[in-house]
Amino acid sequence: MTRRATSRPAATAAPAPETAAPGTGAGATPGRATGGRAGTLLAAVGAARTAWAALTRRPPGEAVHWERTNYSGRVLTLLEGPSAALATGAAIATAPGLPGRVRAAGVLATTVAGALGTYDDLAGTGARRGFRQHLGALAKGEVTSGAVKLFGIGAAGLAAGALLKERPVDKLLAGVVIGGTANLINLLDLRPGRAGKAVLLSGVPTVLRGGVGGTVAAAPVGAAAALIGEDLGERAMLGDAGANALGAALGVASVANSSRAGLLVRAGVLVALTAASERISFTKVIASVPALRAVDEFGRRPQPPADAPTSAPARAGAEADAEQDALPDAVQPAAPAAGPETEADLAPALGAGTGAAGFAAEFEAGLDTEPEAGGAGTR
Repeated sequence: MTRRATSRPAATAAPAPETAAPGTGAGATPGRATGGRAGTLLAAVGAARTAWAALTRRPPGEAVHWERTNYSGRVLTLLEGPSAALATGAAIATAPGLPGRVRAAGVLATTVAGALGTYDDLAGTGARRGFRQHLGALAKGEVTSGAVKLFGIGAAGLAAGALLKERPVDKLLAGVVIGGTANLINLLDLRPGRAGKAVLLSGVPTVLRGGVGGTVAAAPVGAAAALIGEDLGERAMLGDAGANALGAALGVASVANSSRAGLLVRAGVLVALTAASERISFTKVIASVPALRAVDEFGRRPQPPADAPTSAPARAGAEADAEQDALPDAVQPAAPAAGPETEADLAPALGAGTGAAGFAAEFEAGLDTEPEAGGAGTR
């Protein structure tokens, strides 16, 4: 009797480790976890459509401030970005079952990324792109809108990482993952629907995997799904506001379900891709791989005819793959700042510091400035 009595506490204490790690969501029941993800997804879809309808009906300020014209002459609005950011933040804030620190981290990262992205969309001149150019300008005493966004999202990522993890190393890695994911989604926002597809392709597996991260990921996935039709139809674009906000939320979801080993892998991949974006064209890489090209072009409007009139300055500004943080301003054919700029003018800046005489020409060839290459090219 004594042996049987002493064996019972050990049996009942076994499940304790499952509930000791709220960041992984292991202690949640399957039904509750599934309901939380589904509810968050539907909330994000509804919030995104509601925000889109409200903002397009009554744009903040004047509608013209949010409009950009692409090389084919189609007028786009940047209001898709704030709609996605607001919906994602609201869905995370109201998601059922999230621990308080995870909820706070998600709302913080998404809100700051969306706000600073909006600032860069509206205030950016397009004269500087990529980490190297923004930091170079800062070293000369010039504070660009891209630099403000860079440091602001980085700080928000570190703050969110500190909420999600306990150990200093894990906090730092989490911040790199959150900020790096925000930047990567923004780097991909070069063609209609590309950034939205990236959010769906990377976020859906996280949602299906479940846990706390799955609930958080349901928010950007729902917002992206609700608005991708506007993007593919060339009626709107995510811009920095939407791309950075969706990416930051995905970063929080990734961190919430990751061990230190997972954080190391994710941070390493994101740093490598960010460094690569300073030297190569993601658009050229995607166009050269049939499977990637098929996914990238799926659902887009037909390309304009090859002999359609095209603004070379708009193409040159829109195709630079460095960071694309001030891209919406660069794609305005009528913008005075972009008037004298040509593809040849961009080559020295793009090739600076590479150490190879032919690199500028090779990079320029990868910018896909021909209207018949690489999709609709709204960016």
